Amino acid sequence: MTSLPAGAPHLNDLVLLRRVRDRIDREYAQPLDVEALARGVHMSAGHLSRQFRLAYGEPPYSYLMTRRIERAMALLRRGDLSVTEVCFAVGCSSLGTFSTRFTELVGVPPSTYRRQTARPAAGMPTCVAKQVTRPVRNREASSVGRT
Repeated sequence: MTSLPAGAPHLNDLVLLRRVRDRIDREYAQPLDVEALARGVHMSAGHLSRQFRLAYGEPPYSYLMTRRIERAMALLRRGDLSVTEVCFAVGCSSLGTFSTRFTELVGVPPSTYRRQTARPAAGMPTCVAKQVTRPVRNREASSVGRT
C-alpha cells in the first residue's frame, strides 16, 4: 500500500473536484464564484480552493478565468464582436478586469489581439486555432523552455 503525499486530495475529493472543473467548463459564461462552486459539492470554499490547486495546479477562480479568456480569444478571432460584447459573452462583468486578465494571460490587450489575429486565423480550423493560440500563464511559459 502506498501513502499519499501530505495534503493530496482523496479519491472522493477528486470526484468532486472533477465535477467542479466540469461545471466551470460548461458554465463559464454564467456568474460563478468559488463559494457557489463549493456549495455545489458540499465543501467549504477554502477546502475547495486548496484541493483544486493541488489537483489541477491552479485555484478554481484562475481556472475559470482561463476558460473565459480561451473563449474570448475564439470570439475575438472571428472579428464580428466588439471587445465589450466579447467580455460580457464570456461571463465577465467588468471590462477592466477582463482586459487586465486577458493581457496577463495572452500578452496583449484584447483589442490588439482582435486586430492581429482576425486575418491570420481566417481559414484555420477552429480546433487548430484553439490549440495554437491557447493562453499560457507566465510561469508555465518559463517552465516549458526548461524541460
